Amino acid sequence: MRAPWRPLPCCLLLCLALLPRTGEARSTPSKPRARELGITFGGRPGPLNAITDVPGVEVGHTTLISGEGRLETGKGPVRTGVTAVLPRGRDGVGEPVFAAMFALNGNGEMTGSHWVAESGQLSGPVMLTNTNDVGTVRDAVIAWAMKRGVEWELGLPVVAETWDGQLHDVYGFHVKATHAHQALDGARGGAVAEGSVGGGTGMMCHGFKGGIGTASRKLPEAEGGYTVGVLVQCNYGSRRLLSVEGVPVGEEISDLRPCYTGSQKPGNEMFGKIPPCSTSGGVTRPTIPEGAGSIIIVVATDAPLLPHQLSRLARRVPLGIGKMGGLGENASGDIFLALSTQRLKAPEAAPVASVSVLDNDRITPLFEATVQATQEAILNSMLASGTMTGADGVRIFALPQDRLVKAMRRYGRLTAVPGTPPKKAAPPRPTP
Repeated sequence: MRAPWRPLPCCLLLCLALLPRTGEARSTPSKPRARELGITFGGRPGPLNAITDVPGVEVGHTTLISGEGRLETGKGPVRTGVTAVLPRGRDGVGEPVFAAMFALNGNGEMTGSHWVAESGQLSGPVMLTNTNDVGTVRDAVIAWAMKRGVEWELGLPVVAETWDGQLHDVYGFHVKATHAHQALDGARGGAVAEGSVGGGTGMMCHGFKGGIGTASRKLPEAEGGYTVGVLVQCNYGSRRLLSVEGVPVGEEISDLRPCYTGSQKPGNEMFGKIPPCSTSGGVTRPTIPEGAGSIIIVVATDAPLLPHQLSRLARRVPLGIGKMGGLGENASGDIFLALSTQRLKAPEAAPVASVSVLDNDRITPLFEATVQATQEAILNSMLASGTMTGADGVRIFALPQDRLVKAMRRYGRLTAVPGTPPKKAAPPRPTP
């Protein structure tokens, strides 16, 4: 017999509310994306406008959010997570893909990248997390692989990072192996959660709240019909230089600078100029150092590209970043990985595999698609992120969508209210 329902005690409800949030890989975006606002960056997206438009690619997130108030190392507040990108999904995790990486500025980490450069191949997932938990996630991937019998194939995991210490207890080492396993086991195709999720939970982008963003492009059949998908973990850039389709958005929205809540100033010396939120209105100068973050980008395509061609694709990513206002600043880790999902596995017991290769004369549309999707993924990462308050009460504001649209329209980049049909012309008035 089923027991009658009884309301949970208030203390239990409070405990449940304070638990870290995990496994948010498939949540539906609640805020409009760039394209829904009428900002397209050119080109035609795939059905999902996500990296998962590339057949076989799966994405999973584990998001950790708990605590508030003063920073206590090892206790929180916690604003971090893990993101997993599986080029062939879990079922094909042991089968390699052709891959290449490129660093615009190397003040960052991507483990396993030397073997990618040497072999031209990637085996296993690409994992994204915060700077200080790279080692934990790397070890967790190997332990996960051992359970699946592919520890040899996944022996040099690719794990990349960006620093989330502006909002997170980054020296508390809160990401555990179980969190990486949850991101891997929860990876799916379909819509990808964006913004403050997974590895992007505590990130800041161009002075606004940043995080995970994605976009895709589908080439016309005359150009091969291939798909290019991009996923970013966005934590780079200065407000002053932020540009969207040529519009100086950072100059148009120069306020909403990071500030702190509460009565005590943050203890971190990098916040020496940060004002209290109660007096920050109208502040248009940087309140914390800008250009000191990083950006990690994964580019996936079903086009049959060899490693040297994928290297060329990865080297086009900075063009998209530059159009958004990124410089590859000295203190920024800007590292990119491009992969092709074409099959490499040789027939059973055969020493030779046959692969296809796209003629270099037909590769330029893929370059353009990469630049377009990179810009859109960066903007999507900001549009999906809400204002967040983290360790020591530091608050990073969301990019205000209404002001973004207003700025785009002022510069003639939007001519109609997104989502509304164009107005019909009024009939001519009769001549008196």
